[in-house]
Amino acid sequence: MPSDRQPPAVQIVGYDAGVDDDAALLVADHGEVRAESLAAGTELAYRLEERHCAGVIGEGGHTRCERQTAPYCDNHTDRWPCARCTGQCSLPLESCREEHAIYLAAFAPATFKVGVTRSWRLETRLREQGADRAAHLRTVEDGRIARQIEADIATDVGDRVRVPSKIEGLHRVVDPETWEALLADFDPLATYEFDYGLALSDRPVSETLAAGTVRGTKGRVLVLDNGGSTYAVDMRDLVGYDVTEGTSDRDLQSSLGAFQ
Repeated sequence: MPSDRQPPAVQIVGYDAGVDDDAALLVADHGEVRAESLAAGTELAYRLEERHCAGVIGEGGHTRCERQTAPYCDNHTDRWPCARCTGQCSLPLESCREEHAIYLAAFAPATFKVGVTRSWRLETRLREQGADRAAHLRTVEDGRIARQIEADIATDVGDRVRVPSKIEGLHRVVDPETWEALLADFDPLATYEFDYGLALSDRPVSETLAAGTVRGTKGRVLVLDNGGSTYAVDMRDLVGYDVTEGTSDRDLQSSLGAFQ
């Protein structure tokens, strides 16, 4: 017999890393999208249900998609042409012709990457990634030149850092000697240090949940206190979940801090 069950109308459909304002989860409720603040001290109380494609947000609100691929199905996946560009291109986007910055980003305790961005977005981009320290290496006239330089530096430094690696160092600081040794091979135009206000003494437990007291965010990582433990959540892993009000009914691993 067909089920009478109606799918929940509320779904997490995106997130905002909150560089200029508070970070937020984007929640679609009967087609309307609202920003659920992730300011420190905010109480979240969402139970995660089934996960499927997050659909699409347009001028008319949110259009739901029931395809099971998450966070997005092929019909709703944006493919950024610059994602793996190494400068062998014809400047396909208008933004490619803007002035670009090449940078190094450091993630505690000793993970590094090279990257590029439009020069006016440099500090914003670093915060979006959750960098602990950074160095502005060069400014060039367009994205193609920047990608060529990035590709050359990446053979030694690397150009990607996975979220689990960022979570492993959330409670630590960048090793200064290793960072300074890396910078010795360059002549940075400027250096940066960032503080996300998480005040962690132990590494939080990696988990996928949307219930607890927000401690803060660092890039796309959400840090929550729940039941005496602290959890780190990759917000991308929340996208696509239908949610209902309430706390998680799953057994969650406790952090070491819960036993002290």
